[in-house]
Amino acid sequence: MSIGIYISYIVLGLSLAAPIGPVNAVRLEKGLKNGFWHAWIVGAGSMIADGVYMLIVYLGLVQFLDSPMIQTFLWLFGGFILLYSGIEGMMNANKISVTYIRSKESLFKCFFTGFIMSVSSPLSILFWLGIYGSVLAKTASSFGTGQLLVYSLMIFIGLGLWDIFVAGLTSGFRRFLTSKAIIIISMLSGLSLILFGIYFGYQGIASLFG
Repeated sequence: MSIGIYISYIVLGLSLAAPIGPVNAVRLEKGLKNGFWHAWIVGAGSMIADGVYMLIVYLGLVQFLDSPMIQTFLWLFGGFILLYSGIEGMMNANKISVTYIRSKESLFKCFFTGFIMSVSSPLSILFWLGIYGSVLAKTASSFGTGQLLVYSLMIFIGLGLWDIFVAGLTSGFRRFLTSKAIIIISMLSGLSLILFGIYFGYQGIASLFG
């Protein structure tokens, strides 16, 4: 299997993690106030919550993925969610400020904050159902169900790389963390999500009318 396919799903994971939403805003805030590990642990908590939802979607859908109707629905729904997330991320790219006030909070509190913010979001299950469900549908139709866990791991690696990147920005590379840099990152992330959304939407339409 092409290494480029694996990389594309790592990029998808990065794109999903990068938009400046509530979790990333808190991640930046905790990192600027407390340093690398506090930013990283907020992201780790959020990733655990994402992993829970991915597991729920996986266990709930894997037995239905051989159905063309289910695959078509997941492609179309995932394409819509990706397009919506990408456009919203680009529109909200300038709604965060960078401050450098130092304080001290426990790592456990930061982890719990990241986890609760992600797991309690009413949109999280719809978000992962649409996007991760589309990935499962695409993988199952192209390569069979044997590669599902591998692709899931690639997405999770992308989430983890973004967590490390943000934590690094808030500590050793803080001089590069400007409002302009955040806007650029958000715009690129939003564009990436839109492109993935177009791709998944095309797959769904092709399946529907093919």
